[in-house]
Amino acid sequence: MKGIFFILFLMLVSMLAAQKRPIALEDLWAMKRIADPQVSPCGKFVVYTLTSYDMETNKGNSDLWLVPVTGGEPKQLTNTPSHESNPRWSPDGSKIAFLADANDLSQIFTLRLEDGKVEQATSCPVDVEEFVWSPDGKHFLFIASVYPEKTLEETAAINKAKQESKVKARVIDSLLYRHWNHWTDGKFRHAFLVSTTGGKAKDLTPGAYNTPPISLGGEQDYILSPDSQKLYFVRNTDPMVAISTNNDIFCADVNTGKIHAITTNRGNDHSPVPSPDGKYLAYLSMAREGFEADQTDLMLISLETGKVANLTEDFDRDAEYPVFAPNGYIYFLSNNHHYNSICRVKIEGGPVEKVIPDSYNNKLRVACDGSLIFIRQAVNLPYEVFCSDPMGSNVKQITFANKAVLDQLEMNPVEDFWFESFDGWRVHGLLVKPPQFNPEKKYPVVFLIHGGPQGGWSDDFHYRWNLSLFAAPGYVVIAINFRGSKGYGQKFCDAVSGDWGGGPYQDLMVGLDAALQKFSFLDGNRVGAAGASYGGYMVNWIAGKTNRFKCLISHAGVFDLVSKYGSTEELWFPEWEFRGTPYQNNEQYHRFSPSRNASRFETPTMVTHGELDFRVPITQGLQMFTALQRQGVPSRLLYFPDEGHFIAKPQNSRLWWTHVHEWFARWLK
Repeated sequence: MKGIFFILFLMLVSMLAAQKRPIALEDLWAMKRIADPQVSPCGKFVVYTLTSYDMETNKGNSDLWLVPVTGGEPKQLTNTPSHESNPRWSPDGSKIAFLADANDLSQIFTLRLEDGKVEQATSCPVDVEEFVWSPDGKHFLFIASVYPEKTLEETAAINKAKQESKVKARVIDSLLYRHWNHWTDGKFRHAFLVSTTGGKAKDLTPGAYNTPPISLGGEQDYILSPDSQKLYFVRNTDPMVAISTNNDIFCADVNTGKIHAITTNRGNDHSPVPSPDGKYLAYLSMAREGFEADQTDLMLISLETGKVANLTEDFDRDAEYPVFAPNGYIYFLSNNHHYNSICRVKIEGGPVEKVIPDSYNNKLRVACDGSLIFIRQAVNLPYEVFCSDPMGSNVKQITFANKAVLDQLEMNPVEDFWFESFDGWRVHGLLVKPPQFNPEKKYPVVFLIHGGPQGGWSDDFHYRWNLSLFAAPGYVVIAINFRGSKGYGQKFCDAVSGDWGGGPYQDLMVGLDAALQKFSFLDGNRVGAAGASYGGYMVNWIAGKTNRFKCLISHAGVFDLVSKYGSTEELWFPEWEFRGTPYQNNEQYHRFSPSRNASRFETPTMVTHGELDFRVPITQGLQMFTALQRQGVPSRLLYFPDEGHFIAKPQNSRLWWTHVHEWFARWLK
C-alpha cells in the first residue's frame, strides 16, 4: 500500500508541475519588488518598501509594509498614489519616517505606529533625496542638491528660473558635467541637518563637492556618531572627479561645522559605520588609485588613537555592507562565485567566517539581539525578506510577496559547471534549463555575456536580463564568468584590464565548447549570443572574430573605443582599462576596438541602445548598426529616446523583450 501511495504522490506532483507555465514578460512586471528592509530598534519588526508596476500607466508605485521578524501576515502602512520610500525608524521605535511627494517635491514624512497618523516633517524648497534619523531622535540628516555657495532657497529660485527660461543651452567649463543619464548642471549633493520639529536646515558639507560622492560609494556615505555630535561622510576633493577614484572619509562637527579628514590615502574609502560605543569607525577601502574594481577591504580605525587595521587583508574577496553586531563581530556581505555570502570577522581581527555562504543575499541588517535580517533572491525567486540567528542557522523566509505569481510558473534553478580555459585557469559557468525540460531533446542555446567587465552572473533574479525569461521559449541559457568577473579573487578580476578582447574572449569560446561537450542536450548548431555594456562590446567584438553564432544581440555596446572615450563621463575607467588616454596610448584603444574588424561582420545582429545613455553614448550603437547595414548584414536597430544605459520603463521593456525573443526565434528555431 505504501508503494501505491508513493506512486500516486509522484503522479500528483507530476500533474501539478505540468500545469505550471513558462514565465512571460507580463509576469516579470507583475511581480512586486521588495527593497530597503529596516529593523525596528526593539528588533521585533521589519519595515520595507514594496513596489508594484502598472503596464498601462507605464510606471511604478512604492508603499511601506511592516512584518514581524518572526514572520506572519505583513501589514501595509501606506497606500497612496504617491511614491513612499526610504523608511527609517525613530530611535525610540514609535515612528517611521519616509520620503513622499508634497507639491511636486520629495519631502520627509513621519508615520506614528500607534495610530497610523502621518505628518509632513520637512518643507524643503528642493527635493530631499535621502535621509537618516539622528541617533538622539532630534534631527533629520538629509541629502539635497544645491549650487555651491547657494542656500536651499537660492537653489530653488535658480531651478525655477532655468525651468521657465526659453533658453535651454548649457555653459560648461569643466569635467564632469553629466553622469549616467542626467546632467549635473553645476549642482552638488550636500548633507543638511534639520530639527524634527522644523526650522532652518544647516549645510554640514558646503563647497563644490558631492556627499555622497557621484560614484564608487557605498549604501550610505553619511552617518552621525552615536551621540549625534559628529557627521562622518564621504567626498572626493580632487579638482577633476572624472579622472579620480579618490573618495575619502571626513568628519564634521555638528555644532561648529569644522571638518577634518579621517582618511587621506589615494584609493577609494567609503561606507563609514561608527561602532555603537563611538570608539571605532569601520569603513570599506580600495587601495589602488584610479581602479574602480580593486579588492574592497573592511577597515577599522580607532577614533582615539588613529590606528587602522585591515580586517580582511587575508580574505581574497570583496567586503560590502559592514554592520556592527552586539556579539563583538562586524558582519558584511561578500560576492563569492555566483553567490553573495554573509560573512563576519571579530572586531579585534582574526579569520573571516562565512556564516551563510551558498545563496545570494543583500541589504544585511543586524537586530539588537544579534539576529540577521536580509533580503535573498535566486534565479527563480525575486527578493524576499529572510532572517537567521547570529550564526547563520535557522534561516527563515518571512515575506512571500510574489507567491501567487510564482506558484503559476515553472522556472528551473541555476546549475553550474567549471572548465579549464586556454591557459589552464579554471573558469566558472552557469546554466539554466527551459521549462518542461527533456534531457533527450536537443535545445538551441542562448549564450549570455555580462557587463562590467568586472561584473558577473549570479544566482539572482534580474529584472532586465532575467535568465528564466531568456530560457522560457525553449532555450538553454549558458552564462560564463570569464576572467575579469568578481567573486573569484582579485588576480582573476585584474586579468581583464588591458586585455578586453583577449583572454576574456578566449574564456567565452572555450567555455561554450566545454558546455557543448559536457551537456548532450545542447545543439551546437543553434547558438545565439547577447550581452549589454561590456557584454555588448564583446558581442560587437565577436561579430568581427567568429561566425560560429547564428545571431547576435548587442545592447549598449561599445563599437569604437577612441570615440567612446571622448563622449563618456567617468574617464578613470577607460584610462585604467587601456593604460592611459587614447592620446597617450592610441594603439591599446585601437587594438581592442570592434570597429577595426567591422569589415568581417557577417552574423545577423540586433543593436539596442538608449539616447540618454551617457556611459556608452548612443553614437556607439549607431556606428555598429551603420557598419552592419553598409555591408549587407541582416541587422536591426532598436532605439529608445527615453532610456539610458538600462531599459527601465515597463512598456519599453515589453518592446525590448518582444524583439529579443523574435530575433532569437528567427535565427535559432
